[in-house]
Amino acid sequence: MGAEGYVVLTYKFQKEGRRWLARCEELGTAVFGRSLPEAERLLDEAIWLHLNTLEDIGERERFFEENNIPLHNVKPKHDVTVCIPLRQDVFIHPHVQRIPALSLS
Repeated sequence: MGAEGYVVLTYKFQKEGRRWLARCEELGTAVFGRSLPEAERLLDEAIWLHLNTLEDIGERERFFEENNIPLHNVKPKHDVTVCIPLRQDVFIHPHVQRIPALSLS
């Protein structure tokens, strides 16, 4: 059973034609959306599934260690939420994800 905590992930959004590619840099999870809000919503869902699958198969701790993803005991506080446009069609921003501890029932 994994410990409860939080991870800080980097979301990157890039316009590709008429769609947006949304990617979590740390997990390598990526989705396409017709709009920027849709791409972010779909990425949130994909991240949740990715993290739950890692937990279900008992690989979260190993994966986090191998990919240098720190697990924080308390929610990290950010004084400023940053959305950095790298170009007119590329944006990145931090995302804090809660990681619940799963019970063995």
